[in-house]
Amino acid sequence: MKVDQETLHKIAHLARLEVRPEEEADLLDSLNGVLTWMEQLNEVDTTGIEPLTHISAETNVLRDDVIGNHLPREQALANAPQHDEQFFEVPKVLE
Repeated sequence: MKVDQETLHKIAHLARLEVRPEEEADLLDSLNGVLTWMEQLNEVDTTGIEPLTHISAETNVLRDDVIGNHLPREQALANAPQHDEQFFEVPKVLE
């Protein structure tokens, strides 16, 4: 697969990136280099190798949730730019 200029513009639009015309040639070379490397990886024989979900077998050590005296709601909301009496108010993200 080879990334052309039209595909680069589409990727930039989807990623909300502004690509200057003088950057396009370098970006095309970089993207095509990555895709060439990925194609080389696809040639590796992985027969009998189980897919990994994690790189290492280590697990997180988490503390138990303990109910206790924590920051009161009024104190937590005191420095919020916008809030009602119970919740932080934030700008709408999805329309």
